Amino acid sequence: MLKYSVRRMGWLGMMVALTVSQSGLAIGAEPSLNETTPTPTQSLDSPQTPQTQPVTQPLRLEIRLSKRQVTLYQGDVKVKTYPIAVGRPGWETPTGNFRVRQKVRNPVWVHPFTGEKVAGKDPENPLGGYWLGFWTDGKNSIGLHGTPTPLSIGKAASHGCVRMHVKDAAELFEKINVGTVVKVVK
Repeated sequence: MLKYSVRRMGWLGMMVALTVSQSGLAIGAEPSLNETTPTPTQSLDSPQTPQTQPVTQPLRLEIRLSKRQVTLYQGDVKVKTYPIAVGRPGWETPTGNFRVRQKVRNPVWVHPFTGEKVAGKDPENPLGGYWLGFWTDGKNSIGLHGTPTPLSIGKAASHGCVRMHVKDAAELFEKINVGTVVKVVK
C-alpha cells in the first residue's frame, strides 16, 4: 500500500519515501528508477533523463607498415603514435583486420627455426617484457613487443612482428586489452 501511495504522490511522495526509508521503517518503499515521476526541476511534459555516464570510445590500433608506426586511437581520435620495426622481406607483417588475442608480461620467446626457448626475463629474449599477440597460424605468432635492439626501430627487421622501444611497449601494454582491434595496412 505504501508503494502505491508513494507513486501516486509524485515528488512529494518521493521525499516521504526517502524519509521513511532512511528511518528504516519501510525499506524498499522508494519509487522505481524506471518511473517518470517529475523532479522539482522537471515538468510533466519533459521525459525523465537517467543519470548519464560519459561514453568512452573503444581503443584501437592502426599499424602503418610503410610509415613504420603504430597509432593508438580512441574512437576516431588519435591518442599517440609510436615508431616501430616491421617484418623483413620473406617475413612480412601480415596486413588486415585483427584483434589482440594474447597479452603477456615477460613472454617466453620460441626461436622460429630451432624451437629453442628463451625465458621471459632473460636479457637475450628478443620480445622484451611485453607481448600483444594479434595473429597466429597455429604454429607461429605475430604481435607487438618491446625489443632489446632499439636500432632496428624504423626498419624492416623482424620475423613479422612489430617491434617497439621497450618504454613504448610497456606504455601500450598498460592501455590495450585482449580484444582490441588491430588494423595493419601497407
